[in-house]
Amino acid sequence: MAERLYYTDSFLKTFEAEVVDIREHARKESGSEWHIALDRSAFYPTSGGQPCDRGQLTATSRSGATLEVEVQNVDEDVSGEVWHVTSKPLNAGTRVTGTIDWARRLDHMQQHSGQHLLSAICFAEAKAATVSFHLGEEIATIDLATDAISEKVLLRIEERVNLAIAEDLPVGIKTVPRNEAETLLASGLLRKLPEREGTIRLIEMPDIDLNACGGTHVASLGQIGSVLLRGTEKTRQGLRLSFVCGLRAVKQAGKDNRLLKELSGKLSVGRDSLEEAIDRKLGEVKAGAKERQHLLEELADYHAARLLVEDPIEHGFRIVERQFADRDLGYVKLLASRLIAAAPQTIAILASLVAGQPPSASIVFARSKDQSAIHCGEWLSAALAEQGSRGGGSPEMAQGQLQASLLQEVFAKLRARCLAAASAPLS
Repeated sequence: MAERLYYTDSFLKTFEAEVVDIREHARKESGSEWHIALDRSAFYPTSGGQPCDRGQLTATSRSGATLEVEVQNVDEDVSGEVWHVTSKPLNAGTRVTGTIDWARRLDHMQQHSGQHLLSAICFAEAKAATVSFHLGEEIATIDLATDAISEKVLLRIEERVNLAIAEDLPVGIKTVPRNEAETLLASGLLRKLPEREGTIRLIEMPDIDLNACGGTHVASLGQIGSVLLRGTEKTRQGLRLSFVCGLRAVKQAGKDNRLLKELSGKLSVGRDSLEEAIDRKLGEVKAGAKERQHLLEELADYHAARLLVEDPIEHGFRIVERQFADRDLGYVKLLASRLIAAAPQTIAILASLVAGQPPSASIVFARSKDQSAIHCGEWLSAALAEQGSRGGGSPEMAQGQLQASLLQEVFAKLRARCLAAASAPLS
């Protein structure tokens, strides 16, 4: 198996190696995917929540010609062999120069070392142990074994983490036999221990954290740069804490700054007054929504009164049928409720048309309390089921959705069933 150079030097950017094995892993329309094994490598394979390194392998022939092969991915198989994924083959025995994508490596080191530090401080401040870590392209997260952490404690955690970074303590790497690691774990000095035999690689932050880890890390806490917490959310495991470190934190702070500037400009206030201005706007929006609802209710009352005049009672009841292209489902339901509440012997079959491909419609079927022979929920559900659609509700009101082209047929079925119920002899 390859000698893993990053175990002892995470800052190694180039290295010399020899191809010891190659296999064609998959064939695609764009070409074959090759897996190349080296006798030594500084490329980190995806593992432990940390994504792999990328970069290139350069082979030079005796004539001086060079072949550059992009390393697109790096994987580790069950036996522990490291495979460099490329789109070009290299023969076994070929000498190569490996070059790490340094910007990606530095970013991963900052996020991973920042995670170790953050996890240690979370446990110290909130007794919240880290159960998993994920390093994404834009954000990193840890899942904590706790239901919640207060905003006050989160602020204290963030402050302690960044104070530790400012002290720039060294980040040490050492390997110990497994029995020694087990002793450290039992004494509480080691935070966790993987299920593997042989020597154990430990990452040490003096007086802060000692943790078994095979990933790449900075040489001192100051190289993390900074840690910026981004928020929490509940998960099945407990609480997920999102964060960014180093250059990611700088970029995110800049993005936040630009957003604050933009919002301040739109609201024509200084940044110190932004929270107050937003609260004021939210109050205005809430008051506006309340007033809008009041006006809609008044409109629905007038609209219902007009429809009741337009559609007189026949055969002992009235059926109000309408389709609206300019009214949403909320208003149609409100109008239906006003119709059946304003007058007895009333049935409403209303629809809101929705533009699209194909056009669709939301249908509302309602009846006044005295029309107890009609069960709106069951009848509408049955009518829609015949068209391959779904709907339902209570005896007095139901709703559903269907293609607009089928609306007239459903209207006709509901109308016919209402007429049949009206003409049926009393039992």
